[in-house]
Amino acid sequence: MYQVLYCLTEQHDWSLVALGGAVCLLASAAAISLFHRARATRGPGRLAWITLDAVVSGCGVWATHFIAMLAYGPGDAGAYNIPVTILSLILAISVTFVGLSIAVSSSRAAWIVVGGAIVGGGVAAMHYTGMAALEMPARVGWVGSTVAASVLLGVVFAALALFVAARRDDISHALSATALLTLAIVAHHFTAMGAVLLTPDPTLAISGLAVPPASMSFLTATAAVAIIAIALVAALLDRRAKGELGRQQLVLDSALENMSQGLCMFDADGKIILFNERYASMLRRTDIALTGRLLVDVFREEQAKGQWLGDADEFFARLVADAREGRTTTDVINRFGRSIRVVNQPMQGGGWVATFEDITEWLAAQDKISHMARHDALTGLPNRVLFHEELEQGLHRAKSDDQLAVLCLDLDHFKDINDSLGHPIGDALLKEVGRRLKATVGEHDTVARLGGDEFAVVQIGRSEEAAARSLAGRLVEVISAPYEIDDHQIVIGVSIGISLSPQDGSNPDELLKNADLALYRAKADGRGTYRFFETGMDARAQARRLLEMDLRAALQRDEFQPYYQPIRDVASGRVVAFEALLRWNHPQRGLIAPVSFIPLAEETGLIVQLGEFVLRSACTDAATWPDDVDVAVNLSPVQFKSPNLIASVTAALAASGLEAHRLELEITESVLLQNSEATLTTLHELRAMGVRISLDDFGTGYSSLSYLRSFPFDKIKIDRSFVSELATREDSMAIIRAVTGLGRSLGIVTTAEGVENDAQLELLRREGCTQAQGYLFSKPRPASEVAMMLDRPRLRVSA
Repeated sequence: MYQVLYCLTEQHDWSLVALGGAVCLLASAAAISLFHRARATRGPGRLAWITLDAVVSGCGVWATHFIAMLAYGPGDAGAYNIPVTILSLILAISVTFVGLSIAVSSSRAAWIVVGGAIVGGGVAAMHYTGMAALEMPARVGWVGSTVAASVLLGVVFAALALFVAARRDDISHALSATALLTLAIVAHHFTAMGAVLLTPDPTLAISGLAVPPASMSFLTATAAVAIIAIALVAALLDRRAKGELGRQQLVLDSALENMSQGLCMFDADGKIILFNERYASMLRRTDIALTGRLLVDVFREEQAKGQWLGDADEFFARLVADAREGRTTTDVINRFGRSIRVVNQPMQGGGWVATFEDITEWLAAQDKISHMARHDALTGLPNRVLFHEELEQGLHRAKSDDQLAVLCLDLDHFKDINDSLGHPIGDALLKEVGRRLKATVGEHDTVARLGGDEFAVVQIGRSEEAAARSLAGRLVEVISAPYEIDDHQIVIGVSIGISLSPQDGSNPDELLKNADLALYRAKADGRGTYRFFETGMDARAQARRLLEMDLRAALQRDEFQPYYQPIRDVASGRVVAFEALLRWNHPQRGLIAPVSFIPLAEETGLIVQLGEFVLRSACTDAATWPDDVDVAVNLSPVQFKSPNLIASVTAALAASGLEAHRLELEITESVLLQNSEATLTTLHELRAMGVRISLDDFGTGYSSLSYLRSFPFDKIKIDRSFVSELATREDSMAIIRAVTGLGRSLGIVTTAEGVENDAQLELLRREGCTQAQGYLFSKPRPASEVAMMLDRPRLRVSA
């Protein structure tokens, strides 16, 4: 040990020792990295990595040796024999190759240790062969025990280095193994150098095939460092590539196993290459060996168990043929009660990839969607789409002597039920109507709900008109029978329009249109009945449609204009208000009275827009009149139900600047028949704003004193029908006397409409009627003539 320490401290140049150590460390790091690459590789690639590792390790040991020899002082006078030096390199590479091959190829620790020991032996073989290449004027002797110790150190540390490296491929194990391999080389070298005994002998000469130590060390070190650096870079790049590939493989495996679809890959012969667990579980093949098997063999095995029906060979042959011809195929197979969609996609170079998707629930959902798209969700009856299809098929199937009838049904007063009792009751009523319809029609007839409270029936295979008449009569009777729903007894009616094929139409659209026209006639004739289509109905419907189109266009073209009729105080003869009345100034038909278009506007819903227009215009015009002259505006029942009514009134007053007490809103008794609680709430809100409320056409509808008790009306307007017969019918006089007396008692103003002569006015004055309006004073006139109506002399009331 003393000799070794003396050699190291006294006989070596430490700067060159450090250089040798650095080369050794670099070589060891490259060797361990390449060792890891070799163990991670399979097949021919592993041999290439082992060979490269052996070359790098051998060169590193060889270069370390000669750099260290340059640091050895006593060797300065010598030189190195080239053939023996080369032999030492070959020995280093060869022996290391053997050791690495054993360590790389085995997973057992014992064999890895043996391989490492052989590598350590290669270090020793290289060292002592390299020493044999040293030529100098001295004889070289050896201390046997120290030589043995050097060999043992190299073998033990090299074995430990490969053992540690083989345990795990990570940075800590790589660094530990690198340090151990470096220690094996360095410890062996300097211990072996301590065993050297030099005896000077001037008779020994240096041969001509020798290279000076400095030159030899420089050349070997340069070559070795270059080889080691290249190998280390290659190992690092490969490690990075393998790491990325490993991560990609991990992602691919994760994606494969987490797919909702099953996947299986086949080669050109139909042999299974890979598959995921979803595939095996979906087809219940988890207990069958799959990888590497022909698919047809799997089919045959399942066929033997009774799990595969059909010709397995024929099915397999078709799959292979489709793949070879590049055809993508899609099939739906039934496996264990599940519907599975299989898509076979050919791969370039042969083979195919098959994906398997369980579409059982999807098919059920599609069936449900298809049913929902063709049936009414509430009643379960066919909807308009399916009804149209059934009607079309019925027309195609009908024989030349067959008659097909289309019945369009509309429930009478259903909207009133819906509004008064609520939508849940309305829905339950529609369900019961649908049930009654299905129970009444024939076996081959079709009942459908077209929407809302509209139903339709196709009667097929009856050749006489009487059959359609009989069915319509039964339907009117059945639907009109009372209903018991949630403790409510409900009575509704039904109106029916009927068209017959072929006389009333030969296609579904025409038959439905004509049945609808007949339905419109049934409703116009009082409801609760049926009507057959007649040719003249179409012309009337065309005229009605044209009027509706004109009505919509008139709103856009500002063809409507408010006219005003004065309301006079009977006692003083002074004009106290004007009633706003709408007129339609049609470009072709001229001035159109409200009776010609208001009912249609109410039916189509356009009355809301028209009402808002009149309200805004009347407030704007009234704001320019004297402060003691008010304006009265009629509210349609449809307009009164609008949720925007309060906002419309507020906006009209704000925009015009008219004081609220000068605005009088007239409603009819039919408004009070609607949802009474909501109606009264709206009336009280209007009253709270300061707007005055009048009850129009009192006595013509469902007159009830309870209305006058439930809401404090500002005015009662007596209908013109009583005023016109005032002088000729005592009952009319009695009604007016009762109403005016009621008004006086309740403090409510009474206004008589339709006053046309002085006699009527005088009678009204006698009975104490407060106000009067009619043609006696003026017909309705445009806003531009209001000033003239105000300046007109007061009427003289005869005593």
